[in-house]
Amino acid sequence: MKLPEAKKGFVLLPRRWVVERSFGWLARFRRLSRDYERLPEVLGGLHFLVFAVLMLPAAAWVLAAAGSS
Repeated sequence: MKLPEAKKGFVLLPRRWVVERSFGWLARFRRLSRDYERLPEVLGGLHFLVFAVLMLPAAAWVLAAAGSS
């Protein structure tokens, strides 16, 4: 993202915190802390699996809230 010349110093970029939070969540899984896999497809699959594990509680909460109303 290119910033105008008038803005100097620290400027908070929009939505950057979402990406940083996601990488922080990934860091909690030991297998993803280092690149042990030989094939990039395996590493991509592990990332997909971890994000699915992280999102399941949120999806369950949404489904429970929708079912109770």
